[in-house]
Amino acid sequence: MTPADMEREVIDICRKAVAASRELAAVDGKTRSACLNLMADCLEGGSTAIIEANARDVSAAVASGMSAAMVDRLTLNEARISGMASGLRSVAAQTDPVGRVLEKRVRPNGLEIVKISVPFGVIGMIYESRPNVTSDASGICIKAGNAVVLRGGSEAFESNKCIVSILDRAAVDSGLPAGVVQMLPWTDRAAVAVMLKQDRYIDLVIPRGGEGLIRMVTSTATMPVLKHYKGVCHLFVDHSCDIGMAVKVIVNAKCSRPGVRNALETLLIHRVIAPRFVPELMKAMREAGVEMRGDDEFRSFAPDAVPAVESDWSAEYLDLVLAARVVPDVRAAVDHINTYGSRHSDGILGDDEADIAYFQSRVDSSTVYANASTRFTDGGEFGMGAEIGISTDKLHARGPMGADELTSYKYLVRGNGQIR
Repeated sequence: MTPADMEREVIDICRKAVAASRELAAVDGKTRSACLNLMADCLEGGSTAIIEANARDVSAAVASGMSAAMVDRLTLNEARISGMASGLRSVAAQTDPVGRVLEKRVRPNGLEIVKISVPFGVIGMIYESRPNVTSDASGICIKAGNAVVLRGGSEAFESNKCIVSILDRAAVDSGLPAGVVQMLPWTDRAAVAVMLKQDRYIDLVIPRGGEGLIRMVTSTATMPVLKHYKGVCHLFVDHSCDIGMAVKVIVNAKCSRPGVRNALETLLIHRVIAPRFVPELMKAMREAGVEMRGDDEFRSFAPDAVPAVESDWSAEYLDLVLAARVVPDVRAAVDHINTYGSRHSDGILGDDEADIAYFQSRVDSSTVYANASTRFTDGGEFGMGAEIGISTDKLHARGPMGADELTSYKYLVRGNGQIR
């Protein structure tokens, strides 16, 4: 296919999405929710085909030398497909985010001004590895009345193609317009570059993947981008914490799924508790197969830890590696996080209410925890059913993004002949 032919096809896909989005904006919330429920049923009914397609992707990924953590992100099974379906049903059951009256006022001249929530229109979604994003993004976009153009990573191409086929068929069977869910049918990166120039058709693009992908999208796109760069998540073990509780939370945050963005990457430890805490931590980390990298003070209690270097403090390992540093107090912990963190998810473990208040008010991240794992930063765990991403931006959404975050607003103004 020539570059000109590809560009024409991308534009055709985008135009079809625009046409679908205009029809979809007029579809009532019950119909959109019914579509999501049918999509969920069809995903479960098509699980055999999805797993077969996914097996081809996984086999190619293993042969290419992809890390175990990234292969885990790619892999689908019955349980994960059921989770995708559950996410769609949960989104379907939520309050309709479209047409909500956000504000209403009557001016002195009698003009009635009503501010209501409306869909964006067409969402472009560019993402890597995790094929469950195909389902989550499609469901959330439709719930919010948007059409979506998807471009997943080449490593999940077969999985995504199968999932999109099932979702598209279910959408049409539900009475939604053709084109509400589409996928760029190429692995060629040139198609992404063309897509990112279609600001005439795509209202918002959301990249979800590695920092390199997100920076490329941000620098190339001619439409607004809602982004998150990295998930450099921290936990701070305060002087007052329960050691057993802290170790349990840390093991979960680091080890439950190390290849995801809300996994723990750096641990900060209050100097007062370090002599008692570090030996218990090291025992648990050895059992979990985690490589520890520490500063000099941390290594004075854990001499078998690898010496940390400056780059470790801003590293997103996405693997069973954890950086650790001993700090003098909560203020130093906050300073470290605001210097090296990515504004994703950070937390404090302890019982000192003054320190908790200081930490939560001053850490500049989308989600700030006290005595809980960072792994809860997730649309499903936040009651959104699923998420389209986790934004570390401040405009227009921050943290886990569900259907509410995929709406804009407009003003409806009614008068009786007023002139200015």
